Amino acid sequence: MAHRIYICSAEGNTGKSTVALGTLDTLTRRATRVGVFRPISRSTEERDYVLDLLLAHEGVVPLEYEDAIGVSYDDVHADPDAALATIVQRFKAVEDRCDAVVVLGSDFTDVGSPTELAYNARIAANLGAPVLLVLGGRVGEGRARSERLGHADARTPEELAQLTELAIEELGREHATLLGVVVNRADPEQLGVIVQRVAAAARWEVDAVSGVETMSAASVAVWAIPEDPFLVAPSMRSIMVAVDGELYAGDPDLLDREALGVVVAAMSMENVLTRLIEGSVVVVPGDRSEVLLGVLTAHTSATFPSISGIVLNGGFPLSDAVERLVDGLKAGLPIIRTQLGTYDTALAITQTRGRLAAESQRKRDTALSLFEKHVDGHALLDLLDVARPEVVTPLMFEYGLLERARRERKHIVLPEGYDDRILRAAATLLARDVADLTILGEEIEIRARAIGLGLDISRATVLSNHDHVLVYRFADEYQRRRAHKGVTLEQAREIVQDVSYFGTMMVALGLADGMVSGAVHTTAHTIRPAFEIIKTRPGVDVVSSVFLMALADRVLVYGDCAIVPMPTAEQLADIAISSAATAKQFGIEPLVAMLSYSTGESGTGVDVDKVRRATELVRERAPELAVEGPIQYDAAADAAVARTKLPESTVAGRATVFIFPDLNTGNNTYKAVQRSSGAVAIGPVLQGLNKPINDLSRGALVQDIVNTVAITAIQAADAS
Repeated sequence: MAHRIYICSAEGNTGKSTVALGTLDTLTRRATRVGVFRPISRSTEERDYVLDLLLAHEGVVPLEYEDAIGVSYDDVHADPDAALATIVQRFKAVEDRCDAVVVLGSDFTDVGSPTELAYNARIAANLGAPVLLVLGGRVGEGRARSERLGHADARTPEELAQLTELAIEELGREHATLLGVVVNRADPEQLGVIVQRVAAAARWEVDAVSGVETMSAASVAVWAIPEDPFLVAPSMRSIMVAVDGELYAGDPDLLDREALGVVVAAMSMENVLTRLIEGSVVVVPGDRSEVLLGVLTAHTSATFPSISGIVLNGGFPLSDAVERLVDGLKAGLPIIRTQLGTYDTALAITQTRGRLAAESQRKRDTALSLFEKHVDGHALLDLLDVARPEVVTPLMFEYGLLERARRERKHIVLPEGYDDRILRAAATLLARDVADLTILGEEIEIRARAIGLGLDISRATVLSNHDHVLVYRFADEYQRRRAHKGVTLEQAREIVQDVSYFGTMMVALGLADGMVSGAVHTTAHTIRPAFEIIKTRPGVDVVSSVFLMALADRVLVYGDCAIVPMPTAEQLADIAISSAATAKQFGIEPLVAMLSYSTGESGTGVDVDKVRRATELVRERAPELAVEGPIQYDAAADAAVARTKLPESTVAGRATVFIFPDLNTGNNTYKAVQRSSGAVAIGPVLQGLNKPINDLSRGALVQDIVNTVAITAIQAADAS
């Protein structure tokens, strides 16, 4: 039977989706097949954006949207008992495909239904799913909404304790089991007191028959997640829908940036400038073109706040000259045009609630970071009795990388700051506290682009590769190291301003612990400076690479698939020993297979003899390693084949480290396995250098960059 958890709240707007996403993310660290189920859909007219968000998580089993929904609100109104029977039936169909299921309760969108919590409790009891109760730490609407969106008044710890008692009483009446309580959007200054008060209130039980309160011997897990205004801030896209507007000018990709405030610019430009707020949306009357141009100019200025967008209200057309001027500024800032008047526009914006949706990377990162910091994931998994799995899925392996890197907290330099993928990866890495980062590029340009993309890289250092002080320092050191090659100081000053050389010099001189590059540049461009400056570790003759191949149930190591085209027997042995060390570094027991087209003593020829000689060298240089070769891939990977070809081998059929005889074979094999089996190929991971420098594929996805930075941080920790 699958593990189940039912996440519900006692009211609307508690930020339950943050808790659901965090819980789902936590479950995928141990459960191999995690499902999502929504008993009551938000709407029959449009897709449920929260359900879409959860279904989009890479750890969720493939589920059709319709299969993950029980019934509609109309079904519940028409016949609650029949609706419940349908919910149970549809849930069972999902559960049969999963090891764990996250069930997300209704959202209190059904006005006038005070018994909604009771019905959710009834569903949870019938599904046999313990309840994780989400309480809202804020209530009501705050003041000055024209300046700050989404802010609400904090509930006191006593108020939250009272709400806890009422909610638990409701759950008890329907015989639902309480697993824990999460107070979301809580007052950051009172997290500890809130947990204490709510935990005390949660220990009181109410007898369903007599109504008598008694103190329970068992404590209930309680966590508190602080308020983050960004999570409830609406995106410019949501605002465009709210004002029934259209994108008049600007970059459509920037519509996903959140608006953290609203400024009504119905005044002189001098007064508007003093009221601009970082990340705000500015409402400008359509007939005030001088204000529009002034706001655009302020946005592009380094001395004024960067705004999220402009809403032109009133439907007034702009003159051809003004349109030409706006187009020529090329600010990229979204400008939305609406027919609404100033008051109605401002009202529509302030009533637009932000939502945690799949298209907002920053909100997703923020939500997961808050959950990880304030909810004990291991304790939650223990409460659900989710055992540690024997298999390791790609997602589990990736989580392991991030957790290890987070513990080590190393400093990584990213030279390619002008690539949006690098900025997106940096935002995720910083939000999840994986590593400290330096991004190379001109600071104003890099930070402006990140802000425009709705990314928070404020904790990253942004450094120009033309910084005069560092250029002179790096040039002196580079010239000293390359003097034997005839490099002059003038040549060195030119060379070190290249981003790859600049980043490598940072690592060489201890200004960073490692470097990740290659999203834009070639492999040669990335690693050539490392060959010249970082050099190889003692006892290692060749720099090579491996791919960590995360299959459906285990992780294998493939080497070399990226660096050495035609290794000699000595180089092949070096690659094998380095690859075994890398495997051990990432928790993989090294069982080394030296691959060839022949197994054992059955074949002869130059290629087989090279592998045979390399195997002998590995046994001489690293006698503690379990190694077999020459061996064919099927005999190395398949136990049945191994029993036939090498029945006495301790490696055959169980190999975890596969060493290919040449780059042609290795590169094609890793790509074939990746494409045909759906394996996640993480790498190439460079090995043999004194300090970690890692290369990216130019087709790298954001998650590839995140993984590679985590790997680099782990390598740096092990090398220190």
